[in-house]
Amino acid sequence: MLNQPRRHRQTQPGDWVQLTAVRGHRFFFVRLTPGERLHTHKGIVEHDALIGLPWGSRITTHLGVPFYVLPPSLSDILRETKRRTQILFPKDIGYILLRLSVGPGTHIIEAGTGSGALTTALAHAVGEHGRVYSYERRAEMQALAKANLALWGLEARVTFHLHDIAQGFFEHDVDALFLDVPTPEAYIPQVRNALRPGGFFGALVPTTNQVSRLVAALEAHGFAFVEVAEILLRFYKPVPERLRPTDRMVAHTGYLIFGRPVLEPPSPPQEDA
Repeated sequence: MLNQPRRHRQTQPGDWVQLTAVRGHRFFFVRLTPGERLHTHKGIVEHDALIGLPWGSRITTHLGVPFYVLPPSLSDILRETKRRTQILFPKDIGYILLRLSVGPGTHIIEAGTGSGALTTALAHAVGEHGRVYSYERRAEMQALAKANLALWGLEARVTFHLHDIAQGFFEHDVDALFLDVPTPEAYIPQVRNALRPGGFFGALVPTTNQVSRLVAALEAHGFAFVEVAEILLRFYKPVPERLRPTDRMVAHTGYLIFGRPVLEPPSPPQEDA
């Protein structure tokens, strides 16, 4: 399971380890298995040499290249998700989890599954007593997402549906629902039927004209407190004597739209004062 390394101070057989380069951001994921080896272009690392080390230890490959032994970062796991299509970025996923109030025990629907990056984050967040219901129309994408979830031991928290959401969702009264589909405005009646009143809705679209169509559909179907956001992320070079932004930044990846289904929607639509 993804969070197991935090339960003990030293690495153990079966743990997932993130070997992170001393310089730069290069890293490798490895599940510790006695007798196995990790072969990289930076050299070979024996699993047996990693087992029993305190987390945060520094090791070297047989070529003398140094790495640190760290618990896996969820952010790095998501960025390294095996994919066939573009995945949601961690900067967007973090805000989605907060705005949809996803936590232990949450029951949430997502559509479509894609490569499963958001599915992984949702499964991690809902805990052992929550549930993720993930809808996808493409069998090959669902198979890839299942494999990605199984890699981290999170597949038991997800119910996968190979289903066209135009025909509706199987679940009702869920806590939250997120759409990552080309035309989310076409499925708002189905969303309304699946969400509990006062629940949390979110969606991601890449263009402003899609935002306009979705906002209009939400207002037409009794959603209030609609929010549109775009999240930009800029890193800085952590050198105290020359602190400045990095040369590149993660800028536009998509527009996030959120809303709440209410029993008596406001009329006329809400506007800022």
